[in-house]
Amino acid sequence: MGINTVALAHHFIRQYVRPGDLCIDATAGRGRDTELLCALAGGTGRVLAFDVQEDAVRQTRARVEAAGYGARCRVIHDSHSEMGRYAAEGSVRCIVFNFGYLPGGDHRVFTRAETSIPAIETGLRLLAPGGVMSLSIYYGGDTGYEERDALLRFLATVDDKGYTVLTGAFANRPNDPPIPVFIWKDT
Repeated sequence: MGINTVALAHHFIRQYVRPGDLCIDATAGRGRDTELLCALAGGTGRVLAFDVQEDAVRQTRARVEAAGYGARCRVIHDSHSEMGRYAAEGSVRCIVFNFGYLPGGDHRVFTRAETSIPAIETGLRLLAPGGVMSLSIYYGGDTGYEERDALLRFLATVDDKGYTVLTGAFANRPNDPPIPVFIWKDT
């Protein structure tokens, strides 16, 4: 299939995360983004990973432990909307979100705008100057379009004097292809 949203997000993240950085995987899922952030942040960096599903927390924890990153990563069974309780404003280099449901998980459990938008707002405050945020918006099927529509409306209102928000679209992909979004906080 070629380039997909995950590949774009990982390429973007690799351009900005450096050893020693504090990063957040706001929706840990299976732990793939968490593992990448741990590798990029290095032994002097830290990664916080959040998920509301115990299965996702368990899998992410196992993945980072198996990769040897357990000491630099804290996997937290909590909502992404609560990440402000775990990191100081202006301290985070990169935040990653994947909106939708856990691949291979219970499709009745998925992210919702009422917690996702406050999570993004908190994340914008947590970003350090020059920090970045990657959002992959999965929608349609079981989860519908409500969260997608609410997120896109919200992203259009983000202060253009402090942030740059870029949304993308796969023009030649059938059905409901995910929407990649990249945010830069001004320096």
